[in-house]
Amino acid sequence: MKAPGAENAVDVHGTVADGYEPLRDAFAANFADRGETGAALTVHKDGLVVADLWGGRKNTGPEQEGGGPWQEETAAVIRSASKGPAAAVLHLLHQRGQLDLDAPVATYWPEFKSNGKERLLVRHVLAHRAGLPVLDSPLTPEQAVDGVSGPSALAAQAPLWEPGTDHGYHPHTYGWLIGELVQRATGRALGRWFAEEVAGPLGLSMWFGLPATPEVPDGGVDLARLQEVPTPEQQAATGLRSRPKRSVTQAYGDPASLTRRAFDAVAPRPDESDPAWLAAGLPGSGGVATARSLSRFYAALIGPVEAPPGTRPPAGRGVNGRPYGRSTGIATGRLFTPATLTQARSQESGGPDRVLVVGSRFGLGFMLHGPGAPMLAQGSFGHPGRGGSLAFADPESGTAFAYVTAAMQRSVTSDPRAHALVRALRACI
Repeated sequence: MKAPGAENAVDVHGTVADGYEPLRDAFAANFADRGETGAALTVHKDGLVVADLWGGRKNTGPEQEGGGPWQEETAAVIRSASKGPAAAVLHLLHQRGQLDLDAPVATYWPEFKSNGKERLLVRHVLAHRAGLPVLDSPLTPEQAVDGVSGPSALAAQAPLWEPGTDHGYHPHTYGWLIGELVQRATGRALGRWFAEEVAGPLGLSMWFGLPATPEVPDGGVDLARLQEVPTPEQQAATGLRSRPKRSVTQAYGDPASLTRRAFDAVAPRPDESDPAWLAAGLPGSGGVATARSLSRFYAALIGPVEAPPGTRPPAGRGVNGRPYGRSTGIATGRLFTPATLTQARSQESGGPDRVLVVGSRFGLGFMLHGPGAPMLAQGSFGHPGRGGSLAFADPESGTAFAYVTAAMQRSVTSDPRAHALVRALRACI
């Protein structure tokens, strides 16, 4: 299908279930009207795939500008959309009794207690209330991925505010904090834990740390590389703000602002498609996933999910008593218990964000639905990625959503392409 009458229309591949046709239309319109170049979208409803779309081209580097066509298993760097799956690791450890979210971080990481951080709790880290969004001395890209410099800098860093008393988004430091907690509590790197305990059992094409080798830099993954693209002006009737508020623009433009210092905790700005960056598996920004797997992950947080394509379906009946079809089956039960689900999406932080400047809402590691990060409904929880990607689950409707793109626009938490897809989904539910 092509978006009608648009010179930059593309072929949209994939399928949608009856009643979900508006998603296909909105996905095609992103290419025609909203500057999309290559992307994928998957939606689960009650554990079953109801939309699975992809189109455009993948960026494969300057020597192959534009890349080849986006395929059904093309993966993308999801930037801060990585934070949700990374947070889920801590929730699962808590669920298993291996990590206490109400314990001081120093319980697991003794060196961390210096400079007023003795009572800084694990939940403060997850809710962006730790007061550690910046580093006194930013790290180089090489230091950021060495596995030592980030945690060491944070162990020595004094918080900017008393932990637990206020919130501000931690763009880079969140990843080092989360990663070190998992390493200390389990003896395994977060990427390895996720691969063995989540991605493997669920059959996910999703990684914190691409399995790279010198001969195969991306580990054989069909990867769409990030590329900055302009953000087209949107009509007022869309209900989306294409120009950020003046206060936000000033914050990002001022090198001395808390906003810029937080996003510049790694300087100069790293190449987030570089094999060395992706091999490091930074939990706050370095995740790589297909839309299918990211949606499947969120679907598994709230209920049993359909088996991946090609899986032999088991006997019996599936979600809501429906018999399994030839290509579907329930491969796993839900990852989160009801108590863990409530814990993850109960609001911990809300109101003006000291880093993002606008209002934000956070549960424990997950952003919550709100004007700054619109999702499906009030109970939705997930995370956007700077530049466009978005993934979330909505337990009340049994819906999981994942949109991934390699075309980075200027958004941080609010992207017109993702929002158009969410509006279309809302009309289908």
